[in-house]
Amino acid sequence: MKDLVNAESPWRDRISALRNMPAVLRILWESGRAVVTWGLFLRLIVATLPFGIAKIAAYILNDIAEVIRGHALAPNFWKLVIAEVVLNVSLGLITRAIDYADSLLANRYTQYVSVRVMEQAARLDLTTYEDPVFYDRLERARVQATDRLAMIQQLGRLVTQIITTLSFSAALAFASPWLVLLLALGVLPSFLGETHYAFLGYAKNFRQTPAKRQMDYLRQVAGSRDGAKEVKLFGLNKFFTNRFQALADQIYLEDVTLSRSKLIVGGLLGVIGTLGYYGAYVYVIWRTLHGAYNIGQFGFLTTAIQQASSNLQQVFSTASGIADQALFLTDLIAFFDMKPTVLSKPDGLPAPVKIQSGFEFRNVSFTYPGTNRTVLKNFNLTLSPGERIALIGENGQGKTTVVKLITRLYDPTEGQILLDGIDLREYALEDLHRNIGVIFQDFMRFEMTARENIAVGRVDQPHQDSDIQIAAHKSLADTVVTKLAGGYDQMLGRRFEGGVELSGESGRRLPSPAPISATLSSSSSTSLPPPSTLAANSRSSSASQN
Repeated sequence: MKDLVNAESPWRDRISALRNMPAVLRILWESGRAVVTWGLFLRLIVATLPFGIAKIAAYILNDIAEVIRGHALAPNFWKLVIAEVVLNVSLGLITRAIDYADSLLANRYTQYVSVRVMEQAARLDLTTYEDPVFYDRLERARVQATDRLAMIQQLGRLVTQIITTLSFSAALAFASPWLVLLLALGVLPSFLGETHYAFLGYAKNFRQTPAKRQMDYLRQVAGSRDGAKEVKLFGLNKFFTNRFQALADQIYLEDVTLSRSKLIVGGLLGVIGTLGYYGAYVYVIWRTLHGAYNIGQFGFLTTAIQQASSNLQQVFSTASGIADQALFLTDLIAFFDMKPTVLSKPDGLPAPVKIQSGFEFRNVSFTYPGTNRTVLKNFNLTLSPGERIALIGENGQGKTTVVKLITRLYDPTEGQILLDGIDLREYALEDLHRNIGVIFQDFMRFEMTARENIAVGRVDQPHQDSDIQIAAHKSLADTVVTKLAGGYDQMLGRRFEGGVELSGESGRRLPSPAPISATLSSSSSTSLPPPSTLAANSRSSSASQN
């Protein structure tokens, strides 16, 4: 990624980033085929209408000039006026239809890409989440999933602008090739300046990603319910606010410096573009005064100059914007291309229906990604069917790591973990996870209804009320649910309206949602040890650490 922000090679980076476009266009097409097709068709029509309107206007001007000279009004004059009115009305209506199609496509694209990001994030294993660089990439991918809507709309506009520019430029070239040359020489410096500063903007945003993530964290900690007690008790508000302000000032200074430079240089380059436009305009006036063009041709050519100049600038600007937006998409495409390291073999074995010999750790060593400290070294352990054990030790001695390895959230750095004498890596990963329930120390609290908290333990199966109640009874959660005002439909957590905390106002700690879902996870399966077996490891670990 460092190469992407090398200010010495912005053009190479832009051209390289354009390789992202086929992937982006494929995503765009998959998000809404019909909308994309209709959008392109309507843009083709809109792109040709201005040329037709300008040509009709030229005929109308010539007819009016003839009438002023004393000639009779041309028989098709009013037909031309009606035709121009119809074309202009059509232009307005089709433009609105394009805006409507764009809004539909924006919604479909945002939804489609957001779902893809969520699916990819869930597909990657825990090894990936140990890398801080991954979080920067994930944050940029999440932002790019929605913030690149401008580029999607730019792609559509570029099609219209190119066709309109070519039609008017052809007319100017037919009148005089100098007209096109003057316009191009005026627009090119402005285009180069805009693309240069757009690239500097990308490089700035890339550098600022870690600082912005820190700002988001500070904003969340200082203003969240979970951190409110500590913030007030330890007087941390000013501490967090000062850190946030320092990062914000740093980002603000970088933004202002770049904006000021762009204002000065961009303004000077814009003057060159204006001079190129008026150079062509003056040339047409001079040729008309010398009899080269009649009044109709003069009107058409001045319109063509205005349209060609405007659209040519827009083509350069839009193309530059797309190329620079493609730089931002690098992280999104790279994120989609990431592959998990903990994989299931294509012909993975199903988890055993009934465990015969149990789990066995054979000389297992493990080091967390990005660290040099070995958590487990030549670790050996046998866990027989029906056996319950407690792992007791100090923090960081690998108790939770054993649980993560036995559930194959990680693969061992060295050694083997066997289930019924077969390496865990030989089993289908999803089947293995489907038959294991774990309650971690840092379990996830799902702010959903009590019924949904139970059902998440086995989301791959439809559940009857009886299944929910049986699972709740096995985990003793039914004693908690009966005390909730909404029963199984009670919203848990304070995030949404009507929600309640399981800890309750009485101060007595109630069971967390994690045992509820874990119970349902094992209620219909006897192939692996029940969640209480693995949960005991986690709970014992928690007790020993405290």
